[in-house]
Amino acid sequence: MVFTALLTALTLIFGRFFLIPLPWTHGNINLCDVGIFIGAMLLGPWAGGFIGGFGAMFLDLISGFAQYAPFSFISHGLEGIAAGLVFKYVRGKWGRIAGVAAGTIVMVVGYFFSDAILYTWATGAAGIFPNLIQGIVGSVIALLIASPVEKAVHPALSSK
Repeated sequence: MVFTALLTALTLIFGRFFLIPLPWTHGNINLCDVGIFIGAMLLGPWAGGFIGGFGAMFLDLISGFAQYAPFSFISHGLEGIAAGLVFKYVRGKWGRIAGVAAGTIVMVVGYFFSDAILYTWATGAAGIFPNLIQGIVGSVIALLIASPVEKAVHPALSSK
């Protein structure tokens, strides 16, 4: 539980302090996906869902995007669950790549519908590319740091 809480907080920090506002949409590109994917890889799908849902929801609440909070909870929560399920059942490098790809697709689709509900279908469509970029950037960073992070925390995770 401590690692889940820690990664939830880190997801919020990654999202809040590493972001690029997008004026043509109602959001930004941020790095919250890094924490979600690392959590899903190390702790499994349900922890990944918790980290994604609560980390992204709290990020929206403190960043002035409260209207997105319930949608972020669902989109990023499902992102963490989807990625974690793939990581759990497909091992190795390709499993990790497939997991981050699955999580990114879930997040992009979730935000397409979020923007369509909150604004218009055109806004949903306009958000596809930046959300895809956010997911890809988060995926690449998570894939690059996953092994070192796993090695660093493995003894603590093994003792649970």
